[in-house]
Amino acid sequence: MHDKVSGDERILRHGPPMPSRRSDVAPFIAMDVLRDARNLERQGRHILHLEVGQPGAPTPAGVRAAVAEALTGGSIGYTEALGTTPLRERIARHYLETYGVRVAPDRIVVTTGSSAAFVLAFLACFEAGDRIALAAPGYPAYRNILSGLGLETVWLETTEASRWAPTAAMLDDASAVAPLQGMLVASPANPSGTMLEPDAMEALLAGARDRGMWFISDEIYHGLTYGGACDTALQHDDDAIVINSFSKYYCMTGWRIGWMVVPERLVRPVERLAQNIYISPPALSQVAAIAAFDCVDELERNKAVYARNREILAEALPRLGFDRILPMDGAFYAYVDVSRFTNDSLDFAERMLHEAGVATTPGLDFDPDRGSRFLRFSFAGATADIEAAVDRLGDWLKR
Repeated sequence: MHDKVSGDERILRHGPPMPSRRSDVAPFIAMDVLRDARNLERQGRHILHLEVGQPGAPTPAGVRAAVAEALTGGSIGYTEALGTTPLRERIARHYLETYGVRVAPDRIVVTTGSSAAFVLAFLACFEAGDRIALAAPGYPAYRNILSGLGLETVWLETTEASRWAPTAAMLDDASAVAPLQGMLVASPANPSGTMLEPDAMEALLAGARDRGMWFISDEIYHGLTYGGACDTALQHDDDAIVINSFSKYYCMTGWRIGWMVVPERLVRPVERLAQNIYISPPALSQVAAIAAFDCVDELERNKAVYARNREILAEALPRLGFDRILPMDGAFYAYVDVSRFTNDSLDFAERMLHEAGVATTPGLDFDPDRGSRFLRFSFAGATADIEAAVDRLGDWLKR
């Protein structure tokens, strides 16, 4: 990592040019853990992967069949920057069928995964230096993309008392310090798995409206809930920006395909940005995405596996000594307080990987202030792997 220097100093220094200060973002630790786990596997070790939020199930058979048929046509070229009309219409139909919300296909933007959607949303909505509220703990890429774009993260520090979800009172406190230009919420959340109750969602949206703020709702884990269904923010406010993806419920992480629903006034700005940054989403992935909506039976069977894995961890982790687990309402994560064993979750996760062969993600990825006492376990893999991980952890902790 190079020393941070001013622009003038970079010009005056002799030697090769240095990386920009905006590139000096924190690493995505989950991906670092995956890299280290893969290195151990190349050395012959057997590693159980509970670190990355990636479904263990394959892409649905119907998706693969649709893509195979599309490939016989030969040419796979650019599409419209906002995505193909058939996919945008199918996503609009999904909102009507799933939530009872009518969304014009013209307001839907197909993106190269949800990651591209966040970049487009942040660029379209905010000026450099704007302040954006995020819940802590939360997905690390939010703050790292914001930092790279010259935006400021304002933490809403959730607690057990708030059921690890942001509240309108937290938004009030953050706004009292200085004006906020936007906020981003996720429900179900990563890493906690907690969901916002409809009243809590409405209160946050009302707070954003009252302050003239943009409200961005990350709904990538919709479909993966273990009790009640999730509300989309669009059920409460048609002006919300909603981001979703085919990666999680639809088991299509490597296809890099997602979508946004944006207010009408943002469609053209987002389109111009998408044209210049990405040209268009991958054409073949858009074919796959249309087919994914018709694979519900297979996807629900996958979800049943996650539900079983969740039950296994909910029973086993307290028995192993991890007796403080955040509510696992949705997604496929257990976010666990490990302070009984360590105050350095980064070191603890590294030892767990090298000594027990179980890969997990340290909480510092999700909460720079309190994450040193938390680990995230992903239960998106095979049930046999979850059971084996429990056995390995039990033996390791005894040692």
